[in-house]
Amino acid sequence: MDWLLKTLSETEIYAWEEWIGTWFFYFSIAFLTFELIRYSVLKQMKWSLVGDIITNYLTLFMFLSVNFILLAGLYITAYFTVAEFAVFDIPVNWATVMICIVLADIAYYWEHRCMHRVNFLWATHSVHHSSPFFNISVAYRFGPMDGVWPILFHLPLVLLGFNPFVVFFAEMFVQLYQTALHTESVKKLPKPIEWIFNTPSHHRVHHGSNQKYLDSNYAGLFILWDRLFGTFVEEDEDVVYGLVKPIPQINSPLRFLASPFVAFLHGFWRLGKKVLSAKSLHDAWMYLFGTPEWEPRDARSASPNLRSQ
Repeated sequence: MDWLLKTLSETEIYAWEEWIGTWFFYFSIAFLTFELIRYSVLKQMKWSLVGDIITNYLTLFMFLSVNFILLAGLYITAYFTVAEFAVFDIPVNWATVMICIVLADIAYYWEHRCMHRVNFLWATHSVHHSSPFFNISVAYRFGPMDGVWPILFHLPLVLLGFNPFVVFFAEMFVQLYQTALHTESVKKLPKPIEWIFNTPSHHRVHHGSNQKYLDSNYAGLFILWDRLFGTFVEEDEDVVYGLVKPIPQINSPLRFLASPFVAFLHGFWRLGKKVLSAKSLHDAWMYLFGTPEWEPRDARSASPNLRSQ
């Protein structure tokens, strides 16, 4: 067990992160190929599915184009600035990396929960939930600001004393684990695994627009957080994927060209319309920072239980 306490350099941590990230992307492409074959065998292959997969990767491209330079600088500046004020000087070894992964998973749970429960955050995260399908390509469906909010939730780990490179690695590990959960081809796993870990079954529920599935199963690695904080829901009925109010279909020859932009921007477009229609500053504030289902009292009486997006 001495290897757990062997000191690692920042260069080694970065090399591991790069190696795992690269090979996981290759795995995801291979797994998507398997899923496409499965769709074909089940006679579920259709042009709308192909178009949705293309949209998923184009939103990823737009996300990276908009955020790459900005976020790289923002992450590095924020993390290394905060590191100067760290409470502890936590050593860098595989034991502390593992501990940081668990703590990053808790941070991810609360980040993810806030992304669903604060309307301004939901406007960007709803892009990820707007696909009516569920395969590994959906994991790469990003909104314009999806890369900003994780910084706020993981900075406390840097302030605690974890090396920024270790926190980067932990964030990546949690994100890649959850990426692999985006599939219908894996049904329920043995009960001990289903009870402790997040699984494809649990994450299918998270992507459901069924009334009973809304706002549940936020976990990254461990579904234990949902069980502990009262947001766990079991998969016990067919999942209807997508938003409660789906993105409008685009019936034109340019559909495949327009769909990625509609998917990428629809959340802020809908939010902007609501804010501009507000009859008071209070209503505008609530549209921005209330829950997605919040409506003024007169609108609430007309549709009391309907999510706004």
